[in-house]
Amino acid sequence: MKKLVLVVLTLSALLIGAPTASAHSIVTGSTPANGAELATGPAQASISFNEVPQSKFATLNVVGPDGNLWSKGDPRIEGQSVVVDVGELGPIGEYTVAYRVTSADGHPISGTLKFELIQEGSGTAGAPADVNAATDSDPDGGGGIPLWPFLVGGVLVFGGALAFALRKPKGA
Repeated sequence: MKKLVLVVLTLSALLIGAPTASAHSIVTGSTPANGAELATGPAQASISFNEVPQSKFATLNVVGPDGNLWSKGDPRIEGQSVVVDVGELGPIGEYTVAYRVTSADGHPISGTLKFELIQEGSGTAGAPADVNAATDSDPDGGGGIPLWPFLVGGVLVFGGALAFALRKPKGA
């Protein structure tokens, strides 16, 4: 009986001390690089991740200093990257690359990167953009159901079952 209690307590300690799993995708690179200064705009913009993002609901927009879209067409998943075509850029200034993808574990990942165009281009802008539409309102890309309530509930149920199993029978 003492061995059973020791095993149960050891397993409980391991469960309580185990760190929460976090398998969200993380950005590993971008084209153009965040903070880059470019004389001409890129043909494509891409954000690379440490794992293949889900193709469902992927968003990638390039917004110019004029507040207009400069990306063309729909984004696509290529390997571990989300990619969108970019038309010839126009005004000098800071361009924002806004992304939102669903990581392999189902959690949304979003954010923005910036680059600067230092020589004016002759491109034509697209429609006015809403950068917030492409990004999550949660800046750290969190979201989803938290794991801790399930861990606490499991420990409580386990503790109750252990107490029930170790109780002394009436009349003994």
